Amino acid sequence: MSSLQDQLLKAGLADEKKAKAIRSEKRKKRKQQPKGAVEVSEAEIRARQAREEKAERDRQLNLERKKEAEKKAIQAQIRQLVETNRLDRSRGETSYQFVDGKKIKKILVDDTMVDQLSRGRLAVVAVGESYEVVPEKVARKIMERDESAVISLHDRQQDDVGEDDPYAGYEIPDDLMW
Repeated sequence: MSSLQDQLLKAGLADEKKAKAIRSEKRKKRKQQPKGAVEVSEAEIRARQAREEKAERDRQLNLERKKEAEKKAIQAQIRQLVETNRLDRSRGETSYQFVDGKKIKKILVDDTMVDQLSRGRLAVVAVGESYEVVPEKVARKIMERDESAVISLHDRQQDDVGEDDPYAGYEIPDDLMW
């Protein structure tokens, strides 16, 4: 079977001069292209863009999954810190009130815990739906991981040295000169 060009020439719809010009134009075009390069069709371009978009969506999805896994790992670490370091408040009779979000919550603790909570030596930490009392150092470690988990931690006073201060009973005179 002859080519379309030959058929058009036989039918008289095209002349020999135009056919030669078109052939030479095609030849020049082929020679200008570097070797190994192929003409990329529009469908291939769209397919490549679709693959790139899918890869980007997959990357975003993987990033979200990774963040979610990290969040779960941090929550597990916080839960473990609280479980190992929480203080027993089973014999507590005094209520300690604190603010969680916009609500005032209350837990039962003993009198020494109330004093230590107000001095900043103990802190209230939220674990799921419950609240636990932990030492200040543990609360600071929890705050490094997630600040929203520590509900109530008062700042320590500079002059609050502690119960084991040997000079706690002595008052410093105002007119003391160093």
